[in-house]
Amino acid sequence: MAFLVLGLGLLILKWAGVEPVASLAWGWVLAPFALAALWWAWADWSGYTRRRAMRREEARKAAREAKARQRLRPGGPPR
Repeated sequence: MAFLVLGLGLLILKWAGVEPVASLAWGWVLAPFALAALWWAWADWSGYTRRRAMRREEARKAAREAKARQRLRPGGPPR
């Protein structure tokens, strides 16, 4: 995501004519987009994206279970 934001920022600065970005070659301005595409391809290929999603799901499940246990305890918070 950082590469995409950087690329958009450089692209806007290039079109607006803000120096020193305006004097950069288009290859340097568009390079962050290529890096973002490479990052996403690697993340999908290596399973990184799926592992992160599974960790997020496990954390949500643990929070739900903890909340349910808290409700079941005598003298717990009222509903």
